Amino acid sequence: MRNAPTILHLDMDAFFAQAEQASKPSLRGKAVVVGGLGPRGVVATASYEARVFGVHSAMPMAQARRLAPNAAYLVPRGAFYRQISDQVMALLRALSPLVEPLSLDEAFVDLEAGEAAWDSESARLAGVRLRADIRAVTGLTGSVGLAASKMLAKIASEQAKPDGLVLIEPGTERSLLAPMPVRTLPGVGPATGDHLRRAGITTVGEMVEAGEDELVRLLGKAHGHALYGMALARDDRPVVAERETKSVSVEDTYDVDIHDRVRVELEVQRLADRCVRRLRGAGLSGRTIVLKVRRYDFSTLTRSETLRGPTDDPAVVREAAARLLDAVDTTGGVRLLGVGVSGLADFTQEDLFAQAAEVRAAEVRAAEVRAAEVRPEGAEEEVPEAPAVSEVVPAEHRWRPGLDVRHAELGHGWVQGSGLGRVTVRFETPGSGVGRVRTFRIDDLDLEPAQPLPLVPRRPDGAPAVDTAGRGPRPGNAR
Repeated sequence: MRNAPTILHLDMDAFFAQAEQASKPSLRGKAVVVGGLGPRGVVATASYEARVFGVHSAMPMAQARRLAPNAAYLVPRGAFYRQISDQVMALLRALSPLVEPLSLDEAFVDLEAGEAAWDSESARLAGVRLRADIRAVTGLTGSVGLAASKMLAKIASEQAKPDGLVLIEPGTERSLLAPMPVRTLPGVGPATGDHLRRAGITTVGEMVEAGEDELVRLLGKAHGHALYGMALARDDRPVVAERETKSVSVEDTYDVDIHDRVRVELEVQRLADRCVRRLRGAGLSGRTIVLKVRRYDFSTLTRSETLRGPTDDPAVVREAAARLLDAVDTTGGVRLLGVGVSGLADFTQEDLFAQAAEVRAAEVRAAEVRAAEVRPEGAEEEVPEAPAVSEVVPAEHRWRPGLDVRHAELGHGWVQGSGLGRVTVRFETPGSGVGRVRTFRIDDLDLEPAQPLPLVPRRPDGAPAVDTAGRGPRPGNAR
């Protein structure tokens, strides 16, 4: 444990929903739910206005609609969120070389490593400046926790929500933790929490009173020792700048079970192509191909095949996935399919000339597959991408609620809804007032998909609205 609160944890507030509200003036201050909109979709993020009605992430979308029928329900725009995330992470890296991203909207920062803070006062100032810079650059808010350890910094940021900052002074950790529920500690999930509750342990302080031996008896040696240490506020985990990627995978959940074997095979081929694109985008290759199939009865099968060497060849991955599928019975119907690659490396062992020929042949086959496939309504277990502007997709999937559009005369807007051959669009931008609504035929030639607009105006050179380089005092010139 450190003697200064120089570990910072940032968590953006209801990130996806907040980004949608900032992008769409008519939704500001209103309940917004982002996620898969099909009958089997789940909530990715709910705005704080929607949480008042009991809506939360990972909830089935059908249940969310019952709780908040008047909320705005939107599909995720993965590429848009990643752009904002990149801006936020750049601000964090301006503070320190040790930044540990946990997701698009969450990260730890070692302020001491970047000489951005060395005591409570300088840490608080760094947190205040960071929140101000995030708002200036992205237009969004984030909550900041500051403490002497990662565990406590994360607890502090949770207490700070929404749009706040909490600093835990060294020496106060145990008194702060004592009255908190046991579920506050990382590693205490619903099952462990219920097990402790049945033993009469409901708070962190009661865990300390029970003693290490009792926790080991209840939870096992490794888990008991670890939780007892955390209950005493012990956490020496460092902030790790790079986290090794162990696998790359993609999967889709389907609104209606797929029974047609040919359709299942086409979906697996499409998923294999997507997986390879993601693999290559990360500059990786892998030896083990994994197929995931969730059947009509919710039973989930995972099959894998390990190759002689790492590959990023789409033809090789498709063929391996097809072989794995041959051993799976899908006659009862399939609700989820996934393809992944593990055993990752940063090189391949195939002959480059042969691989180039394979890729050219694979691209032809992929084009044939894309022409024949029907895209699913939405993915349940990953952030879906909005279709690229130039991508050819069925008309009914081009006009999904929340996606950006542009009209030849009326300009930029977003889809409020579509059906019966019509699409309703609200024409507004992040910097405008509440826009007007118009309805068009889905085949209106003046209406086309568009890219999201930035939430905050940029300088002509594309630089952030504020200069975050060199912000804040340093130990050498502050004393």
